[in-house]
Amino acid sequence: MRCVIARYPFELTKNGVLASMKGVTPELVTGESVTVGRRRYPVKQVGQIITRQDRRDFTSGEVVRAMIRLGFTCHEQPGTAPVSAPTPFLTASALLGGTASAER
Repeated sequence: MRCVIARYPFELTKNGVLASMKGVTPELVTGESVTVGRRRYPVKQVGQIITRQDRRDFTSGEVVRAMIRLGFTCHEQPGTAPVSAPTPFLTASALLGGTASAER
C-alpha cells in the first residue's frame, strides 16, 4: 500500500512492517502507540524504523494514518491516574486504622 510520510512515498505492507519490527525492543510509551504483533510501540519508533528517517521529519499522525490503513491497532496517549487518588499504601493504612501521611 502506498503511504506518504514526511512528503516521501513508501510502499508498505502489513507483513513488511511486522518483519521490520521483529526483534525490536519497544521503548517506553508516553504518547500515541501502535500494537505490532504482541508488542506496543511508540508511533515515532515505528515510523523511524519503517521509513529510516529521523523522528523529527514526520508527525505521529502520519504514521498513525498509515498503520490504521495497514490494519494495525493504534492507541491514544496513555491515561494518567488522578492526582488525588490514594495510593495502595494509604488505602491499606486507612483500612488498618493507621495515620499514614501522603508524603511517604
